[in-house]
Amino acid sequence: MIKKLALFLFFLVFSGYLFAQNPNIKIKKEKEVQNVNDIKDVKDAKNVKDEKQAFIDNLLSKMTLQEKAGQLRLISVGGDLTLDKVLDQIEAGEIGGIFNTVVEPDLFQMQERALKSPNKIPLFFGFDIIHGHRTVFPINLGIASTWDRGAIAKAAEVSANEATSDGLNITWAPMVDITRDPRWGRVSEGFGEDPYLTSEAGRIFVQKMQKQSLADKKSLVTAVKHFALYGAVEGGREYNSTDMSERKMFQEYLVPYKAAIDSGSRAVMVSLVSVNGIPATANHWLLTEVLRNQWHFDGVVVSDHGAIRELINHGVASDPKDAVRVAIKAGIDMSMNDEYFLQFLPELVKEGAITEDEVNQACRRILELKYDMGLFSDPNRNLDPKLDIDTMFADNRLHREEARDVARRSIVLLKNENGILPLAKNKKIAVIGPLADSKRDILGSWSGAGRANLAVTPLEGIKSAVKNSKLVNYAFGANLSDDANLYRFLNLYGETAKFDNRPADKMIAEAVKIAKKSDVVIAFVGEAEGMAHESSSRTDLSLPASQKRLLKALKATGKPLVIALMNGRPLTLSEEYAQADAMLETWFLGTEGGNAIADVLFGQYNPSGKLPMSFPDNVGQIPVYYSHLNTGRPHGTENMGKYTTSYFDSPNEPLFPFGFGLSYTDFAMDFSLSSTEMNKEGEIVVTVNVENIGNKEGMQTVQLYLQDVTASVSRPVKELIGFENITLKPQSKGQVKFVINYDMLKFWNDKMQYVAEPGKFNVFIGSDSTTQDKQMFTLLDK
Repeated sequence: MIKKLALFLFFLVFSGYLFAQNPNIKIKKEKEVQNVNDIKDVKDAKNVKDEKQAFIDNLLSKMTLQEKAGQLRLISVGGDLTLDKVLDQIEAGEIGGIFNTVVEPDLFQMQERALKSPNKIPLFFGFDIIHGHRTVFPINLGIASTWDRGAIAKAAEVSANEATSDGLNITWAPMVDITRDPRWGRVSEGFGEDPYLTSEAGRIFVQKMQKQSLADKKSLVTAVKHFALYGAVEGGREYNSTDMSERKMFQEYLVPYKAAIDSGSRAVMVSLVSVNGIPATANHWLLTEVLRNQWHFDGVVVSDHGAIRELINHGVASDPKDAVRVAIKAGIDMSMNDEYFLQFLPELVKEGAITEDEVNQACRRILELKYDMGLFSDPNRNLDPKLDIDTMFADNRLHREEARDVARRSIVLLKNENGILPLAKNKKIAVIGPLADSKRDILGSWSGAGRANLAVTPLEGIKSAVKNSKLVNYAFGANLSDDANLYRFLNLYGETAKFDNRPADKMIAEAVKIAKKSDVVIAFVGEAEGMAHESSSRTDLSLPASQKRLLKALKATGKPLVIALMNGRPLTLSEEYAQADAMLETWFLGTEGGNAIADVLFGQYNPSGKLPMSFPDNVGQIPVYYSHLNTGRPHGTENMGKYTTSYFDSPNEPLFPFGFGLSYTDFAMDFSLSSTEMNKEGEIVVTVNVENIGNKEGMQTVQLYLQDVTASVSRPVKELIGFENITLKPQSKGQVKFVINYDMLKFWNDKMQYVAEPGKFNVFIGSDSTTQDKQMFTLLDK
């Protein structure tokens, strides 16, 4: 016993000596403990996964084929499908999810009926929450114009918080379709023309909406859409076909979808278009080989509204039953606005056209999603059966302030001749135009849960800012258009667009009279929200003739003219740009839009927005985008005369380039590279010195572009690979740093391998995509 005690004491003393000589022993022990914890975490995760699998295996074993088919159905109440009929189908276990209902008592009633179904499987509830919910934020093209990750995050976070408070579980967002054709109506829903900017916005939306765990009661599952290439429809015509090389797909158009999926998006919505001759809903290569096998996506794949039926029109299915077979074989899990799954899936299994394993796999993914949402343990989460409609639409001041901040960051200053802006609040102001006092239009498309009566119009925002209402006078000025067919089209959306029956010359005369008595004229012109929406493609992107006549008359008064655009896509504005003393792109800014516009007009906020899409000089240039490939005869090549890639009747360049946006102050920038050489394991630090050389505080977005000078395939003249914001007081300096690593140099080569090739790279730094400020480094072959 004494010997054992002596040995023990010796061990303690010796251990202390070792520790004194080498304190890293403690660190090693801590690491060992950490490893034990890691093992425990892995075991816990495996246990959770095993529990989930066992739960779902047991559930599937008890479900009939009819019930499994029911889980694959996403249904909307309306038309012949009344609430009573839907409730009966829910109780029979024939519906898996509901969309387009946001009234909580109805949702609660549906969920209660689901809990009476044979296996008591809860529903999930979905809605299009594109740019806000009860509080409406700017359209996504506006949110992208912030080039501000914090602003993008705030829009996504508030949207999810409000939606989940309404009992919703899933949204058909974010929309990350790249588009370079502003004729397409759904431009307003996306984040623009660029893969990197769109990927960043999509990534942030997924992370801020879904949260870290789907079990979080504020978690809103995202269904990234529209997979794939919806924004590349030929001619910008809605639902048209797309045809694209595999390299262009993977290098540019597929990038944002993958970024959203890599960020954890648990669902994908499929596009309505054909991709290289095969409708996306029937495209096994797209939905299975790429999405499942290459990208390892294990979430739920949802068809778009009515897409199964449309396979017949596409000519890839002979009848409804065949359409169901084609969709399931391609990789569709859930049919939105389902008409045929319940009717034909059991029959197709019995005939051997599809297997029950295929149905089980689709059903399992939906059940797994519901399990991870926590619906099996708390099916009524966030549902209040007594919540009244007024409470649902209650004014949330905090959310409104956040929406106002994002809205003013979305505004892009396009022109400011002689520093006419910001305006002094003691000036007499004429507010004129068909959009100046439109509560519905300022909300933009896909704002179905918002309330127009809560929106602040530009006129209201300006009056509130000025305080003295006698200084502000308003005239309607002109109808949006003289075309009666446009109004019929708009009213199909239930918009009831305002049409003034007075003669056009009398409306203009009234506007001119008010303008002449004012110190400055602010004209709000552009599009109604229904003109920038799904199925709202245009061939003419200029302002309608009625609005052009109004602007011409206002310009003739000699008063300073500020043109404030309200629109959901790039327009052709060469004539208006020449007329304007100042021009603002305000998009459709949402609930607090009018206040945000006033903040910028009067200098409470210095505009910082940058364009996420190029604005064409004319429609004939389309598609016009900054990251095009070079040609063998580039525009401007010396000694080539007319034999270069150019138009003889138009400039090559857009009116406003990607990334463009002015400020009430001025900035100067210079930059340096940490090295002129880089190997595979290395990196290059780009240090940018930024100075505010003006007399107002402002924010500058520093943009980093890259050009691979020589490669196995032609590479773009520039590609955006980074951006950062910096706010500086007048005459102050700051620094922004970027890191370029090996992976950022990769592209899809001539053998469709994702590689970086040794050679020279140009680095560009600037305030928009036209920057020529560049330096070069070499990627070494080692």
